[in-house]
Amino acid sequence: MTPGKIRTYHGSVSIITGGASGIGRAMGLELARRGAGEVVIADLQDGLAEATAEEIRVLGSRATVVTLDVRDGEAVERMFADVQRASGRIDYVFNNAGTGVMGETELLEKRDWDLTIDINIGGVVNVVRAAYPLLIAQGFGHLVNTASMAGLVGSPFLSVYVATKHFVVGLSKSMRVEAARHGVRVSALCPGAVKTPLLTGGSIGRSIYEMSDERKLAWWERFRPGDVTVFATQALDEIAENHSIIVLPKHNRVGLALFRLVPGLEEKIVGKIFAKTLKDFPEMTRTR
Repeated sequence: MTPGKIRTYHGSVSIITGGASGIGRAMGLELARRGAGEVVIADLQDGLAEATAEEIRVLGSRATVVTLDVRDGEAVERMFADVQRASGRIDYVFNNAGTGVMGETELLEKRDWDLTIDINIGGVVNVVRAAYPLLIAQGFGHLVNTASMAGLVGSPFLSVYVATKHFVVGLSKSMRVEAARHGVRVSALCPGAVKTPLLTGGSIGRSIYEMSDERKLAWWERFRPGDVTVFATQALDEIAENHSIIVLPKHNRVGLALFRLVPGLEEKIVGKIFAKTLKDFPEMTRTR
């Protein structure tokens, strides 16, 4: 196929997994505000996905809803093939579907490990395997893998989530070098805390502790959660500039830079957060 040129963002065709809510929804709406041609919302949450798609249509872009479980590799492959066939191109792939379980490692059940790994690693891999060859064949496109600040630093109570997001960062950095010769871009999106449903577990995640949503949000407040609409606006700006690792909200970059400059600082800071959590949130001191 003759190489084309990526559209930024007017007239572009984008696919967003986990696009019904949270960061995925915000990205879809911001794409529409920037004149996207087509936004495909792929999610298990049919009702929310259709509501998001309708908001995108109101903003003037076409929107399609695909009921999708990213753990189903064959379904993921069919979706990408169908979009490529119908639209003739794919400019952006937002490999965004993810979940998490809050709990100290020794308390996690097999189902917690399986859920997090199957979606955050298996689902990401399924999207890469389906989308990347299509982008190479057309000679352009941008694969944006949603990782996390947790893919760059450690975090007690989120060990398995952290492990999966480190995988996404490592995969993205490696692919980026390989993809460049094909005219394809790869970035890792690394959100810090952002005000989305994921902070309280999302549609399928959970906390192993008996905590109200109010208490969960109180725990997250120490990380200064950012507004999701502002996040999407800044993220699309940096994606357009083809940055490799995109850390937002921007205040997270200060701590990350210090951790890189001062060996051992990350462990000390994270250790203090862990100790303070156990003091301030006694419900999180549970043992087997």
